[in-house]
Amino acid sequence: MPSETLSTPASDPQTRLEAALRQAIVAVLGPEYADADPVVRPSQNPQFGDFQCNGAMALGKQTGMKPRELAQRIVDAVELAPLAETPEVAGPGFINITLRTESVAELLEAADDEHLGVTPDPDPHPVVIDLCAVNVAKQMHVGHLRSTIIGDALARVFERRDRLVHRENHLGDWGLPIAMVLHQLREEGRDFSTLDLPALDAAYRAAQLGGRNDERGLAAARRLGAGPHRIIELEEQNDSAADTIEAAKRTLVKLQGGDAELDRQWHQLIDCTLASLYDALAILEVKLGPENNRGESFYRDRLPGVIDAFAAAKLAREDDGAMVVPFEDRTRPLLIRKSDGGFLYATTDLAAVRFRAQELGASRVIYVVDARQRDHFRDVFDAVRLMDWHRTPDGVEAELVHIGFGSVLGTDKKPLKTRSGANVTLRSLLDEAVERGTAEVQRRAGDPNAPTHGLPDEELREIGRAVGIGAVKYADLSNDLVRDYVFDMDRMIAFEGDTGPYLQYAHARICSIFSKAGVALGSGRGPALDAKTPFVIAADAERTLALTLLRYGAVVADVGRVLEPHRLCAYLYELANAYSSFYQQCPVIKADDEATRQSRLRLCDLTRRVLADGLDLLGIPAPRRM
Repeated sequence: MPSETLSTPASDPQTRLEAALRQAIVAVLGPEYADADPVVRPSQNPQFGDFQCNGAMALGKQTGMKPRELAQRIVDAVELAPLAETPEVAGPGFINITLRTESVAELLEAADDEHLGVTPDPDPHPVVIDLCAVNVAKQMHVGHLRSTIIGDALARVFERRDRLVHRENHLGDWGLPIAMVLHQLREEGRDFSTLDLPALDAAYRAAQLGGRNDERGLAAARRLGAGPHRIIELEEQNDSAADTIEAAKRTLVKLQGGDAELDRQWHQLIDCTLASLYDALAILEVKLGPENNRGESFYRDRLPGVIDAFAAAKLAREDDGAMVVPFEDRTRPLLIRKSDGGFLYATTDLAAVRFRAQELGASRVIYVVDARQRDHFRDVFDAVRLMDWHRTPDGVEAELVHIGFGSVLGTDKKPLKTRSGANVTLRSLLDEAVERGTAEVQRRAGDPNAPTHGLPDEELREIGRAVGIGAVKYADLSNDLVRDYVFDMDRMIAFEGDTGPYLQYAHARICSIFSKAGVALGSGRGPALDAKTPFVIAADAERTLALTLLRYGAVVADVGRVLEPHRLCAYLYELANAYSSFYQQCPVIKADDEATRQSRLRLCDLTRRVLADGLDLLGIPAPRRM
């Protein structure tokens, strides 16, 4: 498979520097160090150059050489012309590198096209991302928010680099829980054609409650000599629960057998759940539709084959009638068939991974599911590897990844709940975000000097929706995914600080510059600027902005490699701050001469397009007026 280096952007100076320094390390230390990391990073202090190479520190320890002497030998061997000036060795072994000003301008020219420095991923295989995964007949809650927007952002990053992405909504649409809901609704005599999601959710909870026994409580009551009334009550509860479960099992058998009426009602449950889902997805602007639904029912005919394959390979054994997969490095086996012959989530997941690698041909299978499922996916992935089911048809070993995310907390640092203590539904959270975003936009539009002053209410509401949803998405994606984060709408909706609205406002401010300059914004490369006017990088703030813009392609590639959207968020925030400093220090419309004016307008336009593109990868709109 081609290396990542071969597909790096022509406008990415850091990757070019890394490649040249690796060659120098090999020239100094030999081919066994071909994979050594030169540790090239942007300089924290511009007075020491644009980039710093710190690799000599670690290599000095490995080879027994003094880091400063090794750094000097690397500098003597490296060839960076015409990209950079001659590097300088500083301190105990740092290598400081300054790009030639002409090179910075040339690199900007290379980035100033529709690709913005982003290049195709060399891996030709598809990517599968398991996201959302709603349960039929249950209200969507805040946990679905995280899975959905994280998965969508990663999918957008892969698609931006020309990968085919299969977004998989693994619906919980099969098995005993669904049969229990069907039985409950039929017992209630409900009209399935008029159901809504709250009614389905109530039926789901009623079915679960009706099928819940308390055998341990009954045993304790008998052991402790509780009164006959309490024992009779518990016996009746357990008998009723057993009857409910048996009735649901009969319903499931009929559904599995193709009963036409049950099949129609089952589809009505799914349609009702998905209607609510698509309504929320439309508000979130998430790319997920009917073509992405491959739920538990899709794999139901494949489950017996999973058990048979493990048994035939002697990788599973019976345990009290159940079938389990043991592992050498842990005492916990993976249960893949219950003692009553029923299948489990693990069985379905094994079938799903097999399908995604062997039939869809994915070289990366990514599950965006909360962190509490870590051990489950570890067991499933290890079982898949035992069967060698993680290979694509052309023999590539697929990477199996579980992206576990933390919980959403309230301002009290506890799991987010309503005032009544119930789980927060996804729709109520989105409605609040849109309401708060709209209120803030309308408040700011009241200022006669605001760009939005006098806009029609409908347009203000549309901007407010973009601000509210952008605030929620950015607050989620800008955090390290594995950590819990506090859902604080007051902080999220702010137009200052590291927030979604701040980035959206930065984009809108750039758009207003072109309005003031009398230059119309277009598509593609943007406004009708003089393409023959070269970039002029003279002021320090211009150079800082230019170097930040040149990192965009590498950042996008890095996010796809490590699957961490917060890295893109951090970059966009840094870019917005670099632009703010540039705008304060470098007059654009009133520049000293026309060449500088055109160059700075081009810098503004390139920044605008990178901000808009980066926000789009996060699924966040970029309004032109705020």
